[in-house]
Amino acid sequence: MTENIHIDFPHRQAAHCESGVAANLLSYQGIDINEATAFGIGGGLFFAYLPFIRLNHLPMVTYRGAAGSLLKQISKIPGFTLEQQTFSDPGIAMAALDQKLADSIPVGLQTGVFWLPYFPKALRFHFNAHNLVVYGKEGDEYLISDPVFPEPERCPTRDLAKARFAAGALAPKGKMYHFSQVDTQFDQRRAIVQGIDVVCRMMTASPFLLIGVKGMRFLAGRLCRWPRRLGQKKADLHLGHVVRMQEEIGTGGGGFRFMYAAFLQESSGRLDDERLSACATGLIEAGDQWRAFAVMAARLCKKREKPGDSYANAAEHIRRCADLEEQVYTDLRRWVRQLA
Repeated sequence: MTENIHIDFPHRQAAHCESGVAANLLSYQGIDINEATAFGIGGGLFFAYLPFIRLNHLPMVTYRGAAGSLLKQISKIPGFTLEQQTFSDPGIAMAALDQKLADSIPVGLQTGVFWLPYFPKALRFHFNAHNLVVYGKEGDEYLISDPVFPEPERCPTRDLAKARFAAGALAPKGKMYHFSQVDTQFDQRRAIVQGIDVVCRMMTASPFLLIGVKGMRFLAGRLCRWPRRLGQKKADLHLGHVVRMQEEIGTGGGGFRFMYAAFLQESSGRLDDERLSACATGLIEAGDQWRAFAVMAARLCKKREKPGDSYANAAEHIRRCADLEEQVYTDLRRWVRQLA
C-alpha cells in the first residue's frame, strides 16, 4: 500500500531534533518559521538536575524541556491542533504509519537513537527522545527527514520499528504525531509572549530545588563534592556525563542558550522592542559561560588540566551561569508583566 510514496517535505538541518522537527512540520503547513522561533514559542529552554532519574546509570541532567513539551506548547496556540498516538504493538504502529503516508501526511516520530542505522556507530547511544519526520517509503525503506543530518536519510522497516519501541528511560512507545490544523495567520506577538512566560516561570518560579536556576546551583554544590564523595574515577564519570548531556545530546546548555538568544533577537525585531535584544545579549554571555565550563570539565575528565582547573572552579562557572540566567529571566518576567 505504501510502496514508492514520496511526500514533498521541506528537509532543513537543525541544531536540535524537536525544535527542528517542529519548524519543518509547520513549514510544510505553510508557516514561515525557523528553528529558533519554534524553540522560543515552544518554551523549549529549561534546566533540571534529576539524580533520582538515571540515564546509563548516571543522573539525568537536562537543558531543555521534557520530550514533547515544546510541541505541546506550540499546539496550545489558538488554531493549532497536534494529533498524537502511542502504541503497544509494533505491527499496529507501523501499519498506522503506513496509513498516514498513504494519506500524504508526513509524521513526526519519537525514537531511540541506538537503533537508527544511519547514525554513525560512534554516535549511537541509548537515548530514546530523538525526534524525526517520516515523509515517504520506497520498498522496505522509509524516507527520513532527521533534522540533525544535512540530507534526508533512509531507514529499513525493521530498524525503524526497533527505534520506535526502544526500551528504557523515556521509552517512545511508538509515538507518532502531526499537526492536523494550523492557523497561518496566528498572533505571533501572543505566541512569543506566552512562550517567554513559560520559560521564565519554569526557570525562576519552580518550588523544586532541582529545577531552573535553583537546579543549576544545586548541581554546582554537588559537583564540588564529587571527588570526595564518589572517588576520583566516579567523579570523572559524572562530570563527563554532565558535559555529554550539555554538548552532545540536542545541542545542550550553551547551544540552547544561543538558540534562545537568537529567538529573542528575532522577536525584538518583530515586536520592535529593544528590551528583548538586551536580554538576548545576557543569555549569550550565559551560553559562553556554559561553554567555558564544558571546556574545563573536559580537561579535568581527560587529565589534561591547565592552571586553575578544578572541580571547585568548574562549579563556579555553573554558579555564574545561574546568576546570569536569573537576571535575564527576571528582566523577561518584568517585560511580560508590563504587557499583561
